[in-house]
Amino acid sequence: MSASAPNTPDLATLDDQLCFAIYSANTAINRMYRPYLSKLGLTYPQYIALLALWETDDVTVGALGKRLYLDTNTLTPLLKRLEGMGHLTRTRDPRDERVVRIRLTDQAAPSRRRPRTPSPACTPWPAKEMWTSNPGSRR
Repeated sequence: MSASAPNTPDLATLDDQLCFAIYSANTAINRMYRPYLSKLGLTYPQYIALLALWETDDVTVGALGKRLYLDTNTLTPLLKRLEGMGHLTRTRDPRDERVVRIRLTDQAAPSRRRPRTPSPACTPWPAKEMWTSNPGSRR
């Protein structure tokens, strides 16, 4: 692939695509979060699932999927892994067996283990301080 201009003037280049800029920004943010999340044994999708559950616990898989913009077939394996790690439980709703409810365990309850935010660079000031090992120091 050459760095020269395309042969067709009406052909958009990669740098002209807004979707590529958004994709690149997403990749950079995920790369920035990775070292913090790896210490917790979490992936970014697992982390945002826990964030959503810390906001609102005891939700259906469907409701969590809507909140995270994830399809059920993507979310279910992620939730199974989090359940295997002891962070949540998945149970059938007794009123409707087709519905699966997600609940945090004591291990993942917000008051106990919530890491607030993994990357100080991505958050407003108060949350930055919550993540650091020395709460009295600002970065």
